[in-house]
Amino acid sequence: MQLVKDTSALAALCARLSQNDYITIDTEFMRETTYWSRLCLVQLAAPDGEAAIVDPLSDELSLEPLDELLADPDTLKVFHAARQDIEIFYHRAGNVPTPVFDTQIAGMVCGFGESAGYETLVRKIAKEKIDKSSRFTDWSRRPLTKRQLNYAIADVTHLRVIYEKLDKRLRKNGRAAWLNEEMAVLTSPNSYALRPQDAWRRIKTRSTNQRLHAVLREVAAWREREAQSRNVPRNRVVRDEALLEIAAHPPKSATELSRIRGLHRGFAEGRLGDGVLDAVGSAMALADDDLPVIDRPEPLPSGIGPLVELFKVLLRMKSEEHHVAQKLIGQVADLERIAADDNADVAALHGWRREIFGEDALALKNGRLALAADGRKVTLVPINNGQAEA
Repeated sequence: MQLVKDTSALAALCARLSQNDYITIDTEFMRETTYWSRLCLVQLAAPDGEAAIVDPLSDELSLEPLDELLADPDTLKVFHAARQDIEIFYHRAGNVPTPVFDTQIAGMVCGFGESAGYETLVRKIAKEKIDKSSRFTDWSRRPLTKRQLNYAIADVTHLRVIYEKLDKRLRKNGRAAWLNEEMAVLTSPNSYALRPQDAWRRIKTRSTNQRLHAVLREVAAWREREAQSRNVPRNRVVRDEALLEIAAHPPKSATELSRIRGLHRGFAEGRLGDGVLDAVGSAMALADDDLPVIDRPEPLPSGIGPLVELFKVLLRMKSEEHHVAQKLIGQVADLERIAADDNADVAALHGWRREIFGEDALALKNGRLALAADGRKVTLVPINNGQAEA
């Protein structure tokens, strides 16, 4: 195992890795006290046996050679649970790594459970065990111990075996295209865009008052920009509860703002208070036609509960039949929307999900299929002219 601390060594490593059809990659990062994840380690391995740990915190290292490798279309990048890793690289360099293979999603497609955790795949596929002792370590502290380095590199060395066996299984069962659909979403830059004007959507409120939502949108956008510029967690600036209180009772002055619960002493009279009041003022000045539209799902028709329960049985049946995690096929909210509308725009009615579940769900709903018990099994029975086929 090589520990890479300077740019020339990283460039040489990436040149060697680029000669492989695939590499495995993982990161260690810290985010407890920052808005942006602080990248502390990058682990890399290749099928030829080479493995290395890159230290992004070294003053003598630039990650540009790694950026070029991550963008190389001829080298597949294999991650496990890739979303956070990809988010880090995207916001650091402005590009999403491509192409990508996520072993967690592949494991769910291949029947290794609802979450297909790395430890599970290591145990079931690589037939190895993971040393958990360094799981909650502070990866920003230097020097790193041998135990920390061994723990970190195991995240990519076992991943080689896991990838190769999952890839072989996907090709054998004809599900490579299924994974490709999931990877297209995972590698879309839209999945990682942090737009301040959209930050308000993450804050839950039952209110349907459009003016309240307008104020919430503006103050949440202000907080997002403030947190990004200072590189601190959102709640370190203002907590969600305080934003909701501000939206519900828009302050017009520093005195009124100072009465909002959850704001620290002196907040209202300082620069932060001015920012909040400006955001509130902008929202209150909006014309009614410019207020945010509140997307509320249509109320579910009465009486569809039993049909949703039938869909749940069908979903479990299909999950077991095809050895695919249930939650990857569809969520309860999807089942409810299908029960209400044959043309519901849900994942379960698109692509491979429609093929293995959606079509039968619609047929069950519209009386072309029935569920029946056959001993310990549940089966589907075609129905013609109101009569079940024998």
